[in-house]
Amino acid sequence: MKRINYFLSILLTAGLFMACNQKKVNFIFETAGEATETVVTTEDSLTYTLVNRPQVSNLDQAPKDKDGFIALFDGETFNGWRGYDKDNVPGKWTIEDGAIKINGSGQGEAHVAEGGDIIFAHKFKNFELTFDWKVDKGSNSGVLYLAREIKGAPIWISSPEYQILDNTTHPDAQLGENGNRQSASLYDMIPAKPQNAKPVGEWNQGAIMVYKGTVVHKQNGKNVLEYHLWTPQWDEMIANSKFKPGGDFPLAYGLLTNLGGDEHEGYIGLQDHGDNVWFKNIKIKILE
Repeated sequence: MKRINYFLSILLTAGLFMACNQKKVNFIFETAGEATETVVTTEDSLTYTLVNRPQVSNLDQAPKDKDGFIALFDGETFNGWRGYDKDNVPGKWTIEDGAIKINGSGQGEAHVAEGGDIIFAHKFKNFELTFDWKVDKGSNSGVLYLAREIKGAPIWISSPEYQILDNTTHPDAQLGENGNRQSASLYDMIPAKPQNAKPVGEWNQGAIMVYKGTVVHKQNGKNVLEYHLWTPQWDEMIANSKFKPGGDFPLAYGLLTNLGGDEHEGYIGLQDHGDNVWFKNIKIKILE
C-alpha cells in the first residue's frame, strides 16, 4: 500500500508541475474584409469621409465565461485592437502588468506621432461592457462606444464618452455643469451620481450597458446614470453641450444625433488624452 501511494504521489506531483508550466493559449481574433471609404455630405453641406476597415470576423467563436462575457483583452497582447483610423496600435500604447496603458505625452490629447485613440476592431450594437481602470495624478481619458471611424477626426466626434478622470486634480472635474465631466459621467452631458471614484492609483470598476437605445453607466458597482439614445431628449442634450450645432465641432452634432448610423452600432475605444491611464479586465456580453 505504501508503494502504491508513493507512485501516486509522484504522478500527481508531475501532473501539477506540467499544469503550472503549461503556456496559456489565448483566443486569436481574426479580421476579414477590405477597407473602404465613403464620402458623406450632411444636410448643412458639411463633408466627411467614413472609413470601414476590416473587422474581427470570428467573435462568435470566442470563449465565454460563466456569465456569458467575452474577454476583449487577453492581458498579454493587442490581439483584436488597432488605432482609430489606423491599421496598427500606436506606440504610446503598451501592456504593463496585465493592463493596457497609454503612456502620457504630457502634451494633451493625441498630440504626438505615436499617440492616438485605439479601438477593438468589431462593431457592437446591444451589449454590456465591463472594465477596470486607474489613473495617474492629473490624468484624463475615456471609454468611447458606438463610434464610427471618421477620417482625420478624433473618435469623440461620433461617440458618447464614459469619462475617465482624476477628479481631484484634473481641471475638467470643475468644468462643465454639475460635475458632468467627472469620472463615469456621460462627458459634458450627464453627471455620474453618486460620484464614487477611488483615489489616484487605485483600480475602479466601470461598466456600460447599451440595449435598444437605453444606456446605463456603472462605477464601482453602482448605477450612476441612465439615458436614452435617438430620442428628442438625446438631441436636446447634444444641443446643450460643447457639441452643439454651429459650435467648435461642426460635424459632431449630426454624427451624435445619428449615433451609430442606420445600423445603430459602432466601435468601442480607449482615449489617448496625453496622460498615464491603465485598463484591464475588458469584457463584453452581447445582448440580443
